[in-house]
This record gives sequence, C-alpha cells and structure tokens, in this order.
Amino acid sequence: MAKFVAVFLLALIAISMLQTLVVASHGRGGHHKNRNQYGPGSLKSFQCPSQCTRRCSKTQYHKPCMFFCQKCCRKCLCVPPGYYGNKAVCPCYNNWKTKEGGPKCP
Repeated sequence: MAKFVAVFLLALIAISMLQTLVVASHGRGGHHKNRNQYGPGSLKSFQCPSQCTRRCSKTQYHKPCMFFCQKCCRKCLCVPPGYYGNKAVCPCYNNWKTKEGGPKCP
C-alpha cells in the first residue's frame, strides 16, 4: 500500500510539473493568442514592414513615413496602434527625438 501511495504522489508531482511547463510555454496559460499587440518588444523585426504599412497608410508622405517608421520599429520593436498618435504605448518610439528635438518616429 505504501508503494502505491508513493507512486501516486510521484505521478501527481510529475503531472503538476508538466502542467507548469505547458502554462509557462503559452505565456499566460491560455491556448489563445491574446498577447499584447502593442508595447515595448511586442514585434519581431520581420513584422515591421507590415505594421509600418498600416501606420503610414493614411499619410500623404508615405515614403518618409515608411523610412522612419521602419527605422524606429527595428530599434524599438514596437509600432503604436492607429494611423497617428497613440505613441504612449511605445515609450521608445515616442521618446526617440531628432537632433532638433522633434519626434523621430511617425
């Protein structure tokens, strides 16, 4: 009987450890992809062109917007939501300034 209890407890510990690994590998424990879409480090560098295309889609200065957006995205790994503003969710993107002190990132 003691061997059965020991094996049972060992099995429970193993299952608990496996569950912990699964939860850790999925971030918050869910199987859905509800990750932060915005914020510092929310992007991989290969995602910058598509996010900057979205960000710059409504401006009449598309080429410079894309150039600076991609430069900022590669550095900050973040592009704010929307077409304009909302920079507070990406502090690096928001705080990177030109030599003259103006905003570098669109």
